[in-house]
Amino acid sequence: MDTLDLYTGNTQKTTALVLNIAAIMAIVAMHHFLFTSPMFADDIKLANATTYTINVDASKVYNEIKEELSPEAKKEKFNEKIRTKYPNSAIRTVADGVKHVRMTRYYDGRPVRINLVEIDRSLAKDFEIKPALSSSSSNLKSRRTITTIAKNTNSIVALNGTFFKPQTGVPLGTLVIDGKMYTGPIYDRVAMGIFDDKFEMARVQMNAKIKAGNLVTKIDNINQPRMLSTHVIAYSSAWGKTAPASPKYGMQLAVSGNKIIASSTSALSIPEDGYVIVGPASKLKQFSNSNKIKVEIGTIPNWKGVNHIISGGPYLVKNSEIFVDMTAQKLGAIGGKNPRSAIGYTADGDLIMVAVDGREGSSVGMTLMQLAYFMKAAGCTNAMNLDGGGSTVMYVGGQVVNNPAYKGGIAISNALVLSKKS
Repeated sequence: MDTLDLYTGNTQKTTALVLNIAAIMAIVAMHHFLFTSPMFADDIKLANATTYTINVDASKVYNEIKEELSPEAKKEKFNEKIRTKYPNSAIRTVADGVKHVRMTRYYDGRPVRINLVEIDRSLAKDFEIKPALSSSSSNLKSRRTITTIAKNTNSIVALNGTFFKPQTGVPLGTLVIDGKMYTGPIYDRVAMGIFDDKFEMARVQMNAKIKAGNLVTKIDNINQPRMLSTHVIAYSSAWGKTAPASPKYGMQLAVSGNKIIASSTSALSIPEDGYVIVGPASKLKQFSNSNKIKVEIGTIPNWKGVNHIISGGPYLVKNSEIFVDMTAQKLGAIGGKNPRSAIGYTADGDLIMVAVDGREGSSVGMTLMQLAYFMKAAGCTNAMNLDGGGSTVMYVGGQVVNNPAYKGGIAISNALVLSKKS
């Protein structure tokens, strides 16, 4: 792979639905036998004994359990939830457990057009939610339209993802796909972790190091622009063929197969199966003569078992409370009413994806605070803002469904997609 492994632990999974039903039926049957069947002949009774009778309709209990667990019942329950949650909206089914909702809401008397997708993963079992790069070759310096990204990933839903550097397309912030870290965090911005059976959201920091024997040095980031000359940054082949220039008094180490294959003060070629570590010579020179080195990559919080991570910012909802930390995440420039993109998840595990049109008479856009209240009203226990403005674009069922300023949406760096499982 051309990216760095994100350290993850083992996740235990247990599935015992059939056994649970069988166990319940056995208990029900046992209770029925113990309390209604005669243990002795009618003429043999204990003196002054009190008789208790509990009538249990085993078939009724079983049918209730079966109805609760049946796919059709779950599907109808989800359908009813969506109808109740989004009144006066146009709702269509994209796939089982996937609803596309169109609505217009009014803020200060002005219209705002909103496209929303809500996904119940327990019903949408043939699909997976994950970030996707614009390049099918995992090249970070790439931009494509959301339609191209969706088609390349066999997706039925796609929403533009995290911020990116306009000149190059390199994502700005944490991006992990299939356990591989493509880019690390900036400014400890909020990110969403996608697990097999849950979502989590937190402000994410880097936790990485390079080791050789007793030598240890912190790695400050992966495939991101340099913030300080003192930082040590690792660049994988997803960055390109060559690492960026070294900082003043800096050097570079090319690593392949856990071995240093080259060192220089000039820019080195990035090995296809490795990376180049760039930083101050005072931190890296000590590794030059090491026969074997090890790179450990992780995050704080330590999301063991995470499959994918996509970042954004700022927070909108945190632990079911409105929480917009725009200044803390150095996002002061994205205030005002604008087109917006956001994601969040509910207490029962549904994912909600939102695209808000703006900068036009028929839809003026939202402030971050308005977006936060909307996400909370939609039931999100945690939610965060994504790249917005001209980047806001949503694709559902083969077409762009919102109205971006540029028809079909501008070319973007990455997206969050609902794609068919391979």
